[in-house]
Amino acid sequence: MSPGYASPLHLSLPGGHGRRVLVTGATGYVGGRLVPELLAAGFAVRVTARNLDDLAHRPWSEEVEQVQADLLEAEDVTAAMRDVHTVLYLVHSMGSGSDFMDREAEMARTVSSAAEQAGVAQIVFLGGLHPDKPLEQLSDHMRSREQVARVLLEGEVPTLVFQAAVIIGSGSVSFEMIRHLAERLPVMPGPSWLSNRIEPIAIRDVLYYLAHACALPEPTNRALGIGCGRDQSFATMLTDYAEVAGLSRRRVLALPIPAQRLSGFWIGIVTPIPRGIAMPLAASMAEDAVTTEHGIAALIPDPEGGLTSFKQACRRAIDRQRQGPLDQTWDDDVLTEMAQDPAEPLPSDPEWAGNTVFTDVREREGEAPPEAVWAVVETIGGRNGWYSAPALWRIRGLMDQALGGYGLARGRKDESTFHVNDHVDWWRVESVEAGRSVTLRAELRAGGRAWLQFTVEDNGRGGSRLRQRAVFFPSGLLGRAYWRAIQPFHALVFPRMAKNILAAAEQAAQDGRARGGS
Repeated sequence: MSPGYASPLHLSLPGGHGRRVLVTGATGYVGGRLVPELLAAGFAVRVTARNLDDLAHRPWSEEVEQVQADLLEAEDVTAAMRDVHTVLYLVHSMGSGSDFMDREAEMARTVSSAAEQAGVAQIVFLGGLHPDKPLEQLSDHMRSREQVARVLLEGEVPTLVFQAAVIIGSGSVSFEMIRHLAERLPVMPGPSWLSNRIEPIAIRDVLYYLAHACALPEPTNRALGIGCGRDQSFATMLTDYAEVAGLSRRRVLALPIPAQRLSGFWIGIVTPIPRGIAMPLAASMAEDAVTTEHGIAALIPDPEGGLTSFKQACRRAIDRQRQGPLDQTWDDDVLTEMAQDPAEPLPSDPEWAGNTVFTDVREREGEAPPEAVWAVVETIGGRNGWYSAPALWRIRGLMDQALGGYGLARGRKDESTFHVNDHVDWWRVESVEAGRSVTLRAELRAGGRAWLQFTVEDNGRGGSRLRQRAVFFPSGLLGRAYWRAIQPFHALVFPRMAKNILAAAEQAAQDGRARGGS
């Protein structure tokens, strides 16, 4: 096992057997989560990227061999495969141009040929689950996946093709579509494919299969469907997600709108998923995607404890966001630099992945030194108030109390110093870096989860820079409505707060200098 790595899944993994594996697509959703699993299993891991800078900040970057390669360049690919036992082919071009099918087929041919020349023993490809029908009758997205699978299966190097439908985990495009639709629409009219049967699979189970495929005793050349063992309609996925997420009951109406293009526009309008991805995705949803057998069990046994259900997978994907602390380096929809569970967000996920997030950021500079500004920041709340519009703070506190919350009634335990887990009116100190930053988590009725952060820095000119950031995770339509309603008050409160904190710090600094002079 690689030093410092344990399985993020907390499951038994195969032994690496001294094998070297090559991961193509290591910067993507599946590849980025798979690499730590392979390292934990003891494999020697080599990864490819067209730009090695993309790997620089990955937590595992120092534990792997890095090779710069364009998968359309045969010379690059052959060199990357030298001394490799298993190649994990995890690249996908959906959403990156109208010619993605041609590019994918060409890449597959290049990889297959290079693997043969390099003496690779096994290729493992993660494809798509689709009905048994002629290739030309499949959507562009599914046709591309099947086309790549056939190129690899017909090559000289044995290829194991895993066919999966909807992968459940934060950052997966299919799961993010489910998340955004369920959270935004209490009543969801939609296309007819909402009634189609889909068999989802958790990202943890996908990674389990991929890791075990690298340790097969003998190469194999076949395609196998993988799923959770229970199919359901896409509509029930939406209602099940809402139940797990604690949202109100959702009603889903499948309307007779079969047109794939209209379905893609619908997803693009209702969710923030880019239309270039939503269109082919919607087209692929127009078909049932269910495994017809469980032949994979004869090759790789089911994970310890069994396959993960859809609801369990959803719960794993959102628990961190609903219960975990707001990380200091958190940025919009990324909660952690290195997810502890593969279903959690990663920096490599697309910008629309994870919870819907609203932010209000204010920055202001002043002449007082950072230590003077921090001293004032540490006194906010309680008897000292919030340095702006006290009437508005009182009104908001009374509203919270009327709804059963704390309001401003709790005050502060320590009026001059922050301690983790202390309460500050309706906030609680979640984290603090003395002299520099504090994160407060709201404990008020607000239709979602909220934080307020203060950061104090030297501005390089003898003064300081104060940054205030309000962060809000809305819960359904009510949360979004709340944020929109509160924005005008933010415009009144937050700029004045920053101004008054800096003014108080400058006055304190002047008083200190005056006392020193006298």
